[in-house]
Amino acid sequence: MNNEAIDIILAEDEPALGMIVKESLETRGFKVRLCNDGAKAYKAFEESQPHALVLDVMMPELDGFSLAKKIRLENEQIPIIFLTAKSQTEDVLEGFDVGGNDYLKKPFSMEELIVRIKNLLNRQEVQKTAAIYAIGDYSFNFPKQRLTYKDDEEVKLTHRESHLLYHLLQKKNKVLDRSFVLKKLWGNDDFFSGRSMDVFVTRLRKKLAKDDRIEIINVRGYGYKLMVP
Repeated sequence: MNNEAIDIILAEDEPALGMIVKESLETRGFKVRLCNDGAKAYKAFEESQPHALVLDVMMPELDGFSLAKKIRLENEQIPIIFLTAKSQTEDVLEGFDVGGNDYLKKPFSMEELIVRIKNLLNRQEVQKTAAIYAIGDYSFNFPKQRLTYKDDEEVKLTHRESHLLYHLLQKKNKVLDRSFVLKKLWGNDDFFSGRSMDVFVTRLRKKLAKDDRIEIINVRGYGYKLMVP
């Protein structure tokens, strides 16, 4: 997808920053609709069909996390990137829990924002063509981000959980390199991102716990291994 085809809703309540990001994206060919609060951004989302949303977290009327929750009730697939000065692990995890796909800490470079937008759109295209995978007694629907146990109980996965499980599955019964997946899904392999990844691995273990033949093993110093029958 070239830049001219990418339609973005940008929600940012700092007027100067909002205009800088908007104009920078537009000079690179993006179409950008700037909203200065979450309520206006939600209305813009309902009125249009953007390819992605870039949301500030701290906004009046409706904060970025609450806005993402509302959007996810209507659209599970559209990429959402949070822009925020908040950087605690619990804040990042909350962002992913409410449906965010990526998290960019202020200050940031426009080049990095553009790369992240395009990466998410590319992953979305992969999702559309991906198959449904068998993992022991579970069925993993990657496009819909669902785990189903014995064609019965369905468990919803977050975007990040779904992609992490996908990469583990591609290397099933082999070690998935920790640095590779951190750079692929988190954008870097620093300590902060590593802590976040460990939390998501723990969550996946719980969601796969009904089939005791399935294990996600921590291979210290290297990464993780998804053991499946």
